[in-house]
Amino acid sequence: MRLVLAVLLSLGLVTAAPAGTLVVQPVAVPVWKAVYGRVEARDALAARARIGGTLVSLDVSEGDTVTAGQRIATVRDDKIAFQVSALDAQLKALAAQLQNAESELKRGQTLVDRGVATSQRLDQLSTQVDVFRNQIAATEAQRQVVLQQGAEGEVLAPAAGRVLTLASKRGSVVMAGETVATLGGGGFFLRLSIPERHASLLEEGASLAVETAEGSLAGRLVKVYPLIQGGRVTADVDVPDLPTAFVDARLLVRVPVGSRPAMMVPASAVTSRSGIDTLRVAAAGGEFDRTVVLGERHGDDVEVLSGLAAGDAVVLP
Repeated sequence: MRLVLAVLLSLGLVTAAPAGTLVVQPVAVPVWKAVYGRVEARDALAARARIGGTLVSLDVSEGDTVTAGQRIATVRDDKIAFQVSALDAQLKALAAQLQNAESELKRGQTLVDRGVATSQRLDQLSTQVDVFRNQIAATEAQRQVVLQQGAEGEVLAPAAGRVLTLASKRGSVVMAGETVATLGGGGFFLRLSIPERHASLLEEGASLAVETAEGSLAGRLVKVYPLIQGGRVTADVDVPDLPTAFVDARLLVRVPVGSRPAMMVPASAVTSRSGIDTLRVAAAGGEFDRTVVLGERHGDDVEVLSGLAAGDAVVLP
């Protein structure tokens, strides 16, 4: 405030005064709008089940911090074990058929060498061996697919963050693609919803005050969204050391939505006696005390609501 008065003095808006006095003139002070903001996560990610089945284990609870790729839960589908058993039986049957076909091929080769069998019969036996080998390869690949489906029963965290909600409980049946847990990641910020009549007064980068249980914190308006919904403008505030113990918690925020003229004097110039505030004012006839009504305090200065007029010379201590 002293810097503002010095600038006004240099511009000729405040007249010079004798040493030890201050000629007051109206100065612009911000008008604050008290609104509530919600603590939100920058990224809300869903940890989904990749297969359908029964949720047999749940390794986290609400509020836990997880890393990317960490197992959150396990989904088990009992049909997968039966499918693996069926494929194993098919592989055994195909292996036996292949062994028999290879034996037939050897006998056929012997008969061809003796001139008893034709080369056409030998080609048929060779083709049958190749068919069984390819069937075994296809069944083994199918078995790997089923085993991979069983491995995908682990529900993994898509990113590092905090567990916000658990949509399913242990023992419940989930479908493929169903959300098991919701994670909040990417840090936290404060989201405001301000009446649209103040939209033109909001400026990105403006400083504001956030009231928390530990005291007041300084925040910065980083984003004003252009879409107005329900007559309100949405804005995001970046607050260092923002308390994130509770997501979606409401915090009181004081947002600058304009300015107004105010008479400001140093708080040290005010004298309080018996609950009455006075200022020492210099006039042509000398110095005398004037009763004033004080308003908000801004740093080392305090606003005078009444009892002081523009151009009055306040005696400084």
